[in-house]
Amino acid sequence: MLRDADFKSFNGIYVVCGYTDMRFGIDSLAAIIEHRYKMSLFVPNVLFLFCGRRANKIKGLIWEGDGFLLLTKRVDSGRFSWPRNSNEARNLSEQQFKWLMDGFSIDPVIKMVYPDKSA
Repeated sequence: MLRDADFKSFNGIYVVCGYTDMRFGIDSLAAIIEHRYKMSLFVPNVLFLFCGRRANKIKGLIWEGDGFLLLTKRVDSGRFSWPRNSNEARNLSEQQFKWLMDGFSIDPVIKMVYPDKSA
């Protein structure tokens, strides 16, 4: 379901980079968003995604206007390619969300190089 979710139905999708304890529930995940990132949780249909160390499970937290919805997705084989080197919440584009749900990195692997001079 999350893999096939319509990106346009969300007001924003944020990836919480780094590791998150997957034992955390709604209150602990909400506290991470409010205290560490100083972001408002109470914006309807904004999805916050979290990932643990093993990267085979993600959790999503959404405020629906009348309460929180907590989603969990665990893949049977493979892992999510999660940004680990940062301590930020990154806003995803539609393409990045599709890449993440398909198991690809949200960051481009090939970087553009502009040499100063030719060989």
